[in-house]
Amino acid sequence: MRSRGAGVQPAFPPSVVVDVKRLACELPTALDLPLARFTIPELHRAVVTRGLVAQISDATLWRWLSTDAIKPWRHHSWIFPRDPAFAEKAGRVLDLYHQTWEGVPFTADDYVLSADEKTSIQARRRCHRSTPPAPGRPLRVEHEYERAGAWAYFAAWDVHRAKLFGRCEAKTGRVPFDRLVADVMAQEPYRSARRVFWVLDNGPSHQGAAGTARLQDRWANLVVVHTPVHASWLNQIEIYFSIVQRKVLTPNDIPSLAALQDRLIRFQAHYEQVAKPFEWKFTRADLGRLLAKLAAREALTPAA
Repeated sequence: MRSRGAGVQPAFPPSVVVDVKRLACELPTALDLPLARFTIPELHRAVVTRGLVAQISDATLWRWLSTDAIKPWRHHSWIFPRDPAFAEKAGRVLDLYHQTWEGVPFTADDYVLSADEKTSIQARRRCHRSTPPAPGRPLRVEHEYERAGAWAYFAAWDVHRAKLFGRCEAKTGRVPFDRLVADVMAQEPYRSARRVFWVLDNGPSHQGAAGTARLQDRWANLVVVHTPVHASWLNQIEIYFSIVQRKVLTPNDIPSLAALQDRLIRFQAHYEQVAKPFEWKFTRADLGRLLAKLAAREALTPAA
């Protein structure tokens, strides 16, 4: 007995499926279309306009693309490393996270702090009071608000001890950043430590050789280690700032600068009660593979 459907030709030949997938993997601008990316309806319009098919359903297009996990309606942003010393600088930071420096393991008297500032954190006073959640209803926050000022939040994270230090300042700059450093370095175990490594980005509060000299002249056991340019993802304090954004500032219904400062500083102690060192698994070997992948991608990119 012949199975049901045996001998029935598919509605579309395989070559059409391949051509549609190929089209979905093109940038619309390369096809002279005024689109940033393809959605299923726009892809539908393109395949019909180009004569690949006379008619087809959106569901069929979606099914074809899903078999190869092609999702042209989605996008990820990325930035190509442009620091000529990227590998060297990133490698030093990764070594610190794995408790080595210049190939030598840490002693018990070495510490690593990751620090930066989260700028322009606004206190947004909502025009109507927020209402708490209830059965079948989420927290409700008024869309309109009045600005009640903003803080620059300076913070440092002890990478291996999961300790936090922070302060709110009216503006960014070297002087307010140095106050954060002073707060930390005045405390034990950092004051008497053999070495206290500070992982910093290249922001104006602490950039360059001058910023390094300023800090290391004041604290003899302090060692500044800069991340590469445009590599904030290597700075662990950014992970904490993302936690602050989700847990403290979203939604933002804070009536005053004093209330905002109170919430930020109290959250540090609240978070430390459950905090553990971040499970940082990215190593120098991973860095080498990533840079090799990016170099291969760049080699395939046609010159402008």
